Amino acid sequence: MSRVLATELPSAAFSPAVRVDEARLGRIVSAHFDVLWRFLRRLGVPESDVDDAVQEVILVVARKLDAVEPESERAFVLSTAFRVASGLRRLWRRRAEAGDAALFGLESDQPDPEHLSEQRELRRTLDAVLAELPLELRAVFVLYELEQMTMAEISTTLALPSGTVASRLRRAREKFELLAARAFPDGGAP
Repeated sequence: MSRVLATELPSAAFSPAVRVDEARLGRIVSAHFDVLWRFLRRLGVPESDVDDAVQEVILVVARKLDAVEPESERAFVLSTAFRVASGLRRLWRRRAEAGDAALFGLESDQPDPEHLSEQRELRRTLDAVLAELPLELRAVFVLYELEQMTMAEISTTLALPSGTVASRLRRAREKFELLAARAFPDGGAP
């Protein structure tokens, strides 16, 4: 939370006809800043907008400082804060900005970034393991295990006898298991 002191307010914030007792305004702000900030926040002003609302309250107090009785400074600051917060709420309603509820309705069906990162890492590891398989074993393994082709389809596609496809698939699985065990020593294979 930032603290705005009256001495930090630009003199242009007041009309030339308004003479402000800066020492008194500074004392009021110092004495009531924390409660003012918390009050605005608890009235529903988003934290990102509280500092602006505090400044608006201070400007109102500065303009009406002569009418504020010393014993009712706190009441005046908080009642002004209430009116500022009410005005902000009306403004937000008129803007019809999307609230959090609307944003939750816009959730993506896509996996979250962490999941995507894990998937990319698993894919890199799988590619590294596959790269260690000899090309003739890798081709049969990929077509059968990853592309879900039948052995007959693989035999036709690669122009190999069905016995050769079965033999290469068996050897590829054995080698893949060894390589995967090395790549995933904790058993977290894909």
